[in-house]
Amino acid sequence: MAIDAPSSPTVQPWSDRLRHSTIVLIAAALALSVVVSLGELAVVHAVAVFVCIAAAALIPWRLHDTAASREDVRRVNPVESAAVAAVVAGMPDPAVLLDRAGRVIHLNAAAAQLAPALRKNELAQFALRSPEIITALRESIATTEPRRATYLDHVPVDRWMELIITPVPVPTNFGGADKCMLMTFHDQTPLRRVEEMRADFVANASHELRTPLAALSGFIDTLQGQAKDDPKARERFLGIMHNQATRMARLIDDLLSLSRVELSAHVRPDTLVDLLPIIFQVADGLEPLARERQVEVETHLPDGPVMIAGDREELLRLFENLIENALKYGASGGRVIVSLTLPAPADATQEIRVMVRDFGPGIAPEHLPRLTERFYRVDVGDSRSQGGTGLGLSLVKHILNRHRGRLLIESVPKQGATFTACFPQAKTLV
Repeated sequence: MAIDAPSSPTVQPWSDRLRHSTIVLIAAALALSVVVSLGELAVVHAVAVFVCIAAAALIPWRLHDTAASREDVRRVNPVESAAVAAVVAGMPDPAVLLDRAGRVIHLNAAAAQLAPALRKNELAQFALRSPEIITALRESIATTEPRRATYLDHVPVDRWMELIITPVPVPTNFGGADKCMLMTFHDQTPLRRVEEMRADFVANASHELRTPLAALSGFIDTLQGQAKDDPKARERFLGIMHNQATRMARLIDDLLSLSRVELSAHVRPDTLVDLLPIIFQVADGLEPLARERQVEVETHLPDGPVMIAGDREELLRLFENLIENALKYGASGGRVIVSLTLPAPADATQEIRVMVRDFGPGIAPEHLPRLTERFYRVDVGDSRSQGGTGLGLSLVKHILNRHRGRLLIESVPKQGATFTACFPQAKTLV
């Protein structure tokens, strides 16, 4: 990248120079006239002196301007020009331009968001504390060769990043060349998530689908053999097979939903949504299940809108899982309460909390820490009879993690359970 020196100033027009030199010329003419009138100087000599003075006043001498221009060129580093800053700022990925000592010359907004500690004219090693980054940067500075490094960033969520350090030749003030270091960061999280999603899906599907597939295969063999001409057995077996097929379909759907949420876990939603219509939509959709289980659903919600930054479809799935679990496993209590509380002015957490409480048998304390694990069930037989897949609360936890929220579980045996989804309040409304 070469940067031209600033061009010399434009020569002023003759009219401007004449206007600026008028006083000097008038004074010189008056003085020479007085000297000639006193007989001290001949007219020819006076005219020659006036011509010299006029030439000195009107000819555009630029020695001082040229020296000042050269001094300005020496003072401005070509790498620190606005053009270089614009190029770095326009890069889509996080980018940082360093000098040979590792000091930051330019960085774009994406780099400032990735590493808020980065400051111009300060060493990048102090802001980027990952050992992989420091090692690659030191090696690149020492050898002036490209380097690559992959590291795991844990804040605010786990992200796999790839760092590429490229030496860039740049001109110096005196016509030479030097090398700066261009650091670019590439987010590899989506690729890693896809790989993990494939591995998890294969492992989980092969494990959980084995039981219903074995049941289907056994009933098919029975229907083709001993129960071939037994209408009652055929009807019973077909009903069981239908339930098993439905369970497999729901299991695959839950696995795919969980994988999609994990794939975008590092990207926080930025769309403002109102929680109240979502909760009402879920409650209305589960009304047939509530009537079937003879459970009354009570909603204690505020009148005005409650806005958070979130994904509407994921929030629908979250509240559907929480309320459906309460209707299924807490049906013996006869009612389910869905309430929403806004943060108090003195609340340091500034969380919006949606609580789903049932009055069923409750959950023993030893099970509470493991409820959000994949395929963990308090009662395996009861869960499968209710059509559960063991992935509902795991999905709830991952959706809340993506929304930078948290899940609170409180339960006392024989007194029901309370599941509380906590969301950070939208910053635009705080």
